[in-house]
Amino acid sequence: MEEKKKKVVNTTITRNTADFSNMTENIYETVAMLTKRANQIAAEEKRDLHNKIDEFKSSNDTIDEMYENREQIEIVRRYEQMPKPTLEATEEYLDGKIFYRNPAKESAEVKQAEAIDEEIKKIEA
Repeated sequence: MEEKKKKVVNTTITRNTADFSNMTENIYETVAMLTKRANQIAAEEKRDLHNKIDEFKSSNDTIDEMYENREQIEIVRRYEQMPKPTLEATEEYLDGKIFYRNPAKESAEVKQAEAIDEEIKKIEA
């Protein structure tokens, strides 16, 4: 998971907002989609971080040992330096790696197509 994140720039970049409405044709829908993807990425990172920290956890830690566990501190520092989930989600979107589907739009399009089919049948009859 960390290997794929190294190519994401860890700084803020000025971007063209027109690029964000290509797939959805609505900038607000794009922002909602990116938010959901960023939350997924953050949940994955959190789960990975906790799994790695738990590897160094012992059952009889004293308070002094908990604050001085260097391995855990190094792992946390590495995760803190990783790109933010919002930057990763944005890069995935701009690279076309995010699959997007809006069921509400799809059902509206199906209903519209059915209405057109009904009209055609009426005209042909």
